[in-house]
Amino acid sequence: MRQRTAGVRKILLAMFVLSILFAPPARAGYSPQKNKKQPPPPAPDTTQPPALPTPDQLDTEIGEMLGAWQIGQIETMHKYYADDATFTSGAYEPPIIGWQNYVAAYQKQRARIQTLQLIRRNTNIFFRPDLAWATYQWEFDATVDNRPMVAHGQTTLVFAKTGDKWLIVHNHTSQICDMAPPVPAVSPQGVSAPPPAKPSN
Repeated sequence: MRQRTAGVRKILLAMFVLSILFAPPARAGYSPQKNKKQPPPPAPDTTQPPALPTPDQLDTEIGEMLGAWQIGQIETMHKYYADDATFTSGAYEPPIIGWQNYVAAYQKQRARIQTLQLIRRNTNIFFRPDLAWATYQWEFDATVDNRPMVAHGQTTLVFAKTGDKWLIVHNHTSQICDMAPPVPAVSPQGVSAPPPAKPSN
């Protein structure tokens, strides 16, 4: 019995010695938790839609753009339009593509207008995650080629996030045909630019 106990002790002692010999060396400050490979931080979410402007912000921008249109301040107008914006008027003519092409047509027709008064009414603004649009009616009372001209119409502006700004990427302006004597052939919206007006609502 003593021999058996002594044999068991020897086996246990041998196992203990072997476990010490083959144990991995202890490292100062070693912690299995600390040295586990951490997962990389999540990449920034670039699928989030750009922050939408408020209806009041877009309404203010429309008013400022129309004010610049009225007095011929091209650089101020350009702050609100994308360089690749498109312009469609009520006239049966091809759309104007690009800001520089629009400026040339705008200046040509703006030179024919001696006085003008415009009013913007019934503005409605709508949003989607990546775009917004505004619709409104306008009234145009002007002197064109030294003759009076009165017109009514409506405009739709489409906005999209460009860089860190919301810019107009499409301008569609249509004149409503009134039952009146013929007037000089000029687009009251200045070659499809929405007519300038005082923001009303």
